[in-house]
Parts: sequence; structure tokens; C-alpha cells
Amino acid sequence: MTSTVPVSVPVTADGSALQAVLLDMDGTLVDTEGFWWDAEVAVFAELGHRLDESWRDVVVGGPMSRSLGFLLQATGAEIGLAELSVVLNERFEARIAEHVPLMPGAERLLAELARHNVPTALVSASHRRVIDRILRSLGPDRFALSVAGDEVPRTKPHPDPYLRAAHALGAHPARCAVIEDTATGVAAAEAAGCRVVAVPSVAAIAPAPGRTVVASLEEVDLAFLRSLITGMN
Repeated sequence: MTSTVPVSVPVTADGSALQAVLLDMDGTLVDTEGFWWDAEVAVFAELGHRLDESWRDVVVGGPMSRSLGFLLQATGAEIGLAELSVVLNERFEARIAEHVPLMPGAERLLAELARHNVPTALVSASHRRVIDRILRSLGPDRFALSVAGDEVPRTKPHPDPYLRAAHALGAHPARCAVIEDTATGVAAAEAAGCRVVAVPSVAAIAPAPGRTVVASLEEVDLAFLRSLITGMN
């Protein structure tokens, strides 16, 4: 599934002001943020370096180039960024090959959005090869499109991925509800002008104008997402 060209998707959210729902992947729909960290710890251990647990909050949720760039600078490991990226992606893919655990409430929410024909996109900083593998577990038919981190010139925290998804769905960013789990993703969605639901997975995220923080996707349903848009000032 690709998203490099805009597609014409009718906005059919049951007449609601909500035009589309854009969802992050790792830590939001699938419980994989820990998988990435475990893979990074293992790869750097093989290179002779130990990762400090405090670095986890720095690298979570960001583009791979930024996260790995930080770890390379912090450890001084002698490996190129491109090679490290390939190794890490392979290690992560091996980890999710047999099972991808969904976050609580994810299956119910995706089913409800599909049942009501709400245009939905998966927007992730992960690479296309990883997204396509996880889509097998999420159900690719539940998403009109997906945007990968290696398909945009600037990924999160820049607004580009969310602007691309909204445009491809024929939706105005301000009429899109975004669900994210990290500060990096929240920054990207807010920069795009979307309404944001934050479901923190690793580090805390504070409420702010245009942003609602919940403890779990169990608190999120279609009525809740519609209320974020209809309640706009």
C-alpha cells in the first residue's frame, strides 16, 4: 500500500464535520515502541555499546534518521547511518514476524471507523517496509491510504506527513482528528492544523488548546472524535 499520489476518496463521515481520522502506528495502534528500543539496545550491544535507559525518551516516536543519529553521536559507534538503519529495520521486522500486539481499544476503534465509512489513514515515521508488514495485522482494507516516513522529504515532527494524508483524502486538516502517542507526532499533527488526541505511550504529554490527552484508546470512539471537530471555536 502506497500513498505517494493523492487519491480521490469521498468524505462520508455520516454528515459529520469530521472529515477524516489520521492515526499513528507504533505505540498508538500497535504496542511496538518497546520493540524498537529492544532492537536498538541489542544492535548497539553487538557493536560494543550500552544504551542509557534515559535515551529512550529522546529517540521514541521520531524519524529513524534523527533517533539513530542521536544514538550514534552518544555512543560513538563505528557504523554508518544508512547501514545501521538497514540492520535495525531487519531486527525489528524479525521481532514482529510472528505477532504484532495491538494497543487496548485499537481493534474496536478501527472496526467502528470502517463500519461508518470514515476516511482513515495510517501516518507513521516508520519505513514503508515496516508499515506494510504491520498492515497485515491491522488489516490494510481499513485504511484508505498510508504514509511512511521514507516517502516524504520531511517526516515528523514536520507537518508534511499529515498534510499529505489530509490532501489525499480530500479533507481539510482542521477537520481531521489525529491520534498520536508521542510529543514528536503531536507536534507534526498540530503543525498541520489538525485536532489531536494524545495517548501517551512512553513519555507524558500535557493537554493544550486543540489537544486532548487520554489514557487509552478505550476512551476514544467515533462520537468522541466528532465532538472534537464540532466543538471547534
